[in-house]
Amino acid sequence: MSAIPQRSFNDVRDALLSKREIAFLDVREEDPHAQRHPLFAANLSLSKIELEALTKLPRKTVPIVLLDDGEGLAERAARRFEELGYTDVALLEGGLKGWERAGGEVFRDVNVPSKAFGEFVEAKRHTPALSAEAVDALLKSGEDVVVLDARRYDEYQTMNIPGSISVPGAELVLRARALAPDPRTRVIVNCAGRTRSIIGTQSLVNAGLPNPVAALRNGTIGWLLAGQSLAHGSARQFGTDDGRADDASRESARAVADRAGVKRTTLVEAQRWADDAERTTYRFDVRTPAEYEHAHAAGFQGAPGGQLVQETEMFAPVRGARVVLFDDDGVRANMTASWLAQMNNDVYVIDGATSTDLTEQGPWRAAKPLPAATPTITAKELAALLDDPASQTIVLDFTASANHVRGHIPGAWWTVRSRLALDLPALPDAKQYVLTCGSGALAAFAGPEVAALTSKPVLLLEGGTAAWTAAGLPLAKGETHLASPRIDRYRRPYEGTDAPREAMNAYLEWEYGLVAQLERDGTHGFFAI
Repeated sequence: MSAIPQRSFNDVRDALLSKREIAFLDVREEDPHAQRHPLFAANLSLSKIELEALTKLPRKTVPIVLLDDGEGLAERAARRFEELGYTDVALLEGGLKGWERAGGEVFRDVNVPSKAFGEFVEAKRHTPALSAEAVDALLKSGEDVVVLDARRYDEYQTMNIPGSISVPGAELVLRARALAPDPRTRVIVNCAGRTRSIIGTQSLVNAGLPNPVAALRNGTIGWLLAGQSLAHGSARQFGTDDGRADDASRESARAVADRAGVKRTTLVEAQRWADDAERTTYRFDVRTPAEYEHAHAAGFQGAPGGQLVQETEMFAPVRGARVVLFDDDGVRANMTASWLAQMNNDVYVIDGATSTDLTEQGPWRAAKPLPAATPTITAKELAALLDDPASQTIVLDFTASANHVRGHIPGAWWTVRSRLALDLPALPDAKQYVLTCGSGALAAFAGPEVAALTSKPVLLLEGGTAAWTAAGLPLAKGETHLASPRIDRYRRPYEGTDAPREAMNAYLEWEYGLVAQLERDGTHGFFAI
């Protein structure tokens, strides 16, 4: 087997600085990635390459540089990318430690480019903000105030400022004039921490909303640390037609995009670019998931604009790629594009599209390679096997650990695919294995690996755990039967309702320090209009 090429710290850094295309990928699981990684090293774990590569890396000749922290995952990932047909795959020389030895800056947490950019914008533009105590006092005083929550709707439902309205980031400029029609109404924008509050507030400022606008400083974290109570299960959302006929918002959004250097294109040209073997093009529809699923243009992936700005490196990990955005209102794509452009991306907005161009329906269907054939078993057949102890059948569950904890097939062992060789030997003896995950998609790719490691028969549960549930079969809950450590997802201090105060304070201190880290790293190219 031929040696895998290596690329040096200086080579990778030069590519980032010169905006040459590079897919700089950390192939560890999300938790170790979140502990320390280079700024633009996007997380694409070895476990999920087959599920995600063809969407995230649409051009097979894109230069790919892989890193790990000495676990041997990068070499395995390189072979897997080569099997999928990628032709320019290399390892980062020395891995993560080599990056650090060469003087490279490393960052904690996830979605760091976007979070660092938010701090950069606040530092440059002095985005207005109010403390949790000040906002609470305004609300209690009966003053004319509206609080707009810029997070995803599911995050808003988990916990929100009492009385606030869910208006995810890209919807703010489109909807704010309708939600606060009196220009004297004070508008407060919040998220869980800082980034989406800053970007949302600055969006309204940039777009010229006549109302007084401020971010809730430190979001729901700041609210909790101030000793104030959050609501749970709220359902207040913007109206579907709010702002859609507002020419002022449309004109201001276009002006903001122009100031940021956003360029224009058409659906026909964007399709030509997507077929170009020399340059990567991402095409995103930044409307709400419901609008996207109702009808969208062929080849466009759904990426609500607020989340695209918040998680840019996860949607578009190739630095130096071309990014094309679509909406049907003239506001959301322009505002989203304005931020992506300021994050040093080459961004275009579709002009001239009509409803007749929206020919596709349903959720995004990611392209995937065909897995090797593995014999299958139905949910009812598996239930019968598990009722017979003599069958010595072990179920391996490859779903996200959070899904396993919420509900799994009784007795199923949760495992991380990339750790199979480490974790399988510790499990009880088995005569055969049955593999599952939520849908069965990821488990299908693990079949040959389990067979090779165990030399035992391997079956795939048809339809995954969803089929088990649909058959009315029982589920077990809780952190039981964990064959692997729960490293597949980093526990965010701003999620849920039970993060320790120390973790929340530490997270805020980390965010405050990001601007200094950006300066030390020196590869970002961010600017603020």
